[in-house]
Amino acid sequence: MNVLVTGGAGYIGSHATQRLLRDGHTVVVVDSLLRGHREPVEMLRCGANGKRLIYAEADIANRPTIEMLLRAHRVQAVIHFAALASVGESVEHPLLYYRNNVSGMIALLDACDAAGVERVVFSSSCSVYGQPPEHQVPTPEDCPKAPMSPYGTTKLHGEHLLEQYAESCRARTRPFAFAALRYFNVAGADRSGMLGEDHDPETHLIPAVLGAALGRRKNVAIFGTDYPTPDGTCVRDYIHVEDLVDAHVVVLNALEPGEARTYNLGIGKGYSVREIIEAAACVTGRPFVVVERPRRPGDPPRLFADPQKINRELDWHASIVDLHATIESAYKWFRAHPKGYRS
Repeated sequence: MNVLVTGGAGYIGSHATQRLLRDGHTVVVVDSLLRGHREPVEMLRCGANGKRLIYAEADIANRPTIEMLLRAHRVQAVIHFAALASVGESVEHPLLYYRNNVSGMIALLDACDAAGVERVVFSSSCSVYGQPPEHQVPTPEDCPKAPMSPYGTTKLHGEHLLEQYAESCRARTRPFAFAALRYFNVAGADRSGMLGEDHDPETHLIPAVLGAALGRRKNVAIFGTDYPTPDGTCVRDYIHVEDLVDAHVVVLNALEPGEARTYNLGIGKGYSVREIIEAAACVTGRPFVVVERPRRPGDPPRLFADPQKINRELDWHASIVDLHATIESAYKWFRAHPKGYRS
């Protein structure tokens, strides 16, 4: 299959590109490099499957370029990762997020429509749920949608765009199919050591803790220690990035003409902030400073996935569920790349 991967030079997108190439697909990567990195794409191009990788530095909002790529490479499906994804930044710069995440997706779908692409797998987010009621944790797909940030709202708009575009295709008897995959916290790195996580600034907990353990940060902060959880800190679901991209591939292969699927992706279990810190200390064997700070607005006490729907319908289950194994894969990459992809 010929697959376009938007945001394919980013953390998740590069891992997905690696997996698709390994499975024998031809992959067209589109990335503006606003947040992605050229280095993982170049490394993948130099690998054994690199001849099946085409890279274009372009913005998904550039509709003529995207349509040209879709037509020139006879793309049959799109996996759409390209998005800005920081909750805090989206609050400070909402127009930036609507311009990139919503307007960009409109341009992408417009190009898909013109080029006759019939399958799209969309990288959505658990942020569409906002703060689920306690009785809906773990969170199922039918939980009410109440995003609490511009980022979450743009992801929900993305799902609505797909739903309404699919309706228009049905009216035109076009066999369009899509899936929206809502995931919670993504962690870990390619266990071969080639690919990893490189954000600036880094706001994710596991990279922050490992940065402190490696002496690259002064400390790691716990935001809130008085939540109604066993140890007072927030509880979250951490899915390994390799499992995440595996789910994307499984869903892509399962999509039939005219289908619309929505799945939560996670391990179905939550770990607290303190548990993450303790596991990182165990994996690294290094001391680091932990500071306690007040709660952040909008942080729910517990938030983790109920993945039973994808378990049941596609027989997909996360395979890397040991927290230490997830952290070890990330630690391996961070040790080998002290300056990220610039190393």
